[in-house]
Amino acid sequence: MEELFYKSTRDNSIKVKASQAILKGLSDDGGLFIPERIPVLEKSLKEIAGMTYQETAYEVMSRFFTDFTEEELKNCISRAYDSKFDTDVIAPLVEADGAYYLELFHGQTIAFKDMALSILPHLMITSAKKNNIKNDIVILTATSGDTGKAALAGFADVEGTKIIVFYPKNGVSAIQEKQMVTQKGKNTFVVGIHGNFDDAQTGVKKIFADKEFAAQLDAHGYQFSSANSINIGRLVPQVVYYVYAYATLLREGKVADGESINVVVPTGNFGNILAAYFAKHMGVPIDKLICASNDNKVLFDFFENGVYDRNREFYLTTSPSMDILISSNLERLIYLICGEDSEKNKTFMEQLSKEGIYTISDDMKAQLKDFAGGFATEEETAQRIRDLYEKTGYVLDTHTAVASAVYEKYKENTKDTKKTVIASTASPFKFAKSVMQAIDGKEEQESDFELIERLSKTANVTIPNAIEEIRTAPVLHDHICEKEGMKDIIKEFLGI
Repeated sequence: MEELFYKSTRDNSIKVKASQAILKGLSDDGGLFIPERIPVLEKSLKEIAGMTYQETAYEVMSRFFTDFTEEELKNCISRAYDSKFDTDVIAPLVEADGAYYLELFHGQTIAFKDMALSILPHLMITSAKKNNIKNDIVILTATSGDTGKAALAGFADVEGTKIIVFYPKNGVSAIQEKQMVTQKGKNTFVVGIHGNFDDAQTGVKKIFADKEFAAQLDAHGYQFSSANSINIGRLVPQVVYYVYAYATLLREGKVADGESINVVVPTGNFGNILAAYFAKHMGVPIDKLICASNDNKVLFDFFENGVYDRNREFYLTTSPSMDILISSNLERLIYLICGEDSEKNKTFMEQLSKEGIYTISDDMKAQLKDFAGGFATEEETAQRIRDLYEKTGYVLDTHTAVASAVYEKYKENTKDTKKTVIASTASPFKFAKSVMQAIDGKEEQESDFELIERLSKTANVTIPNAIEEIRTAPVLHDHICEKEGMKDIIKEFLGI
């Protein structure tokens, strides 16, 4: 197989192997690694329809990670997608009210981030061996709620690694916070910051770009990498489940071979929908990629008018993992639609950093025809949870409900009746209070765990192990810092 190299979105002259891109996470120039071409699937979707999730993962990932041997990659896959998922099929497809919900929350932290973060530690350790890395790898991550716990669970007590997670102190759900602050593992550190997710993400990016700090770390036997979706080792495993979803529809006779489908993704940092875009370019017949936003509708406005503008009010919503105004992964799409012109892309990103806004050209806008934007208000999100439950008994979490509400509006506006897959990104148990409020239509007075018991009866679903585990777990992480103090707390943790 021809080797696939990775370029930086801000400097085309940078060219690294997949394992090097995974190890670094972010390019030294602040750019994101992107494959020099999106590879096509080697096997037909009809052939893939007869495969397990693990076999599908190998078919997709082997096209991207060409410097991994078959044995190395299959070992990573088998260790990732095993009994820690509570269903053998890993990503079930459930039909409800005329759409197919791709349930991506059956991993150990009950959110879609498990799909990629179960394999990333194995990819990273394999990459370190391949590149003769002697330093310990320090995973530095900002989270809007789900990445943090999934990364912590993935890297806990993994030899040769440490993981530091920053989250907005008042910007995640009570269950999300409890999942993180109770995390075991001698190499895990969790810090709440006074600020929002964008502050945490900007702080992490600045630390990655600090060459002096990198030299200091190196002298102490450490080097940074990222578990955020900016890491190509996070993005590629996400492509797998869109290929698998189409293959499942094909196997079950829900679509004819080659029949186009639409995909709806609740979107914050743009990684999950970008993975669907990659799947489309690999050969999956996806027509529209419907990007669903909550009240923080920076992406909806971008798809409407070609202007990305983060200078706006920031809302804390019931779908906190989407409360984001700087969608980092959009940079990869901007790079692709500006003709892979790294200088042009760099200018846009500098404008975003300095002025908080950039405007793409009409030519670039024309290349966004694959996408449709939509948004759902808090009221529409709650209404959709209630309506779907009353109609079918199926219960959505708040993020999936944003996507479902956007899809209902899209259908009404366009009369597009194609079969549609909706990425179901989290278990409703993770957001029990908001979900039960939506179903009951009233303010809930019970504790989170009382609400979880009631949700279990309402949805007729067993409480996931991930929730049971944290019910009585002690708080092990209670650090809080200002956004300006992130570097100091890293030094403290690492003893520098």
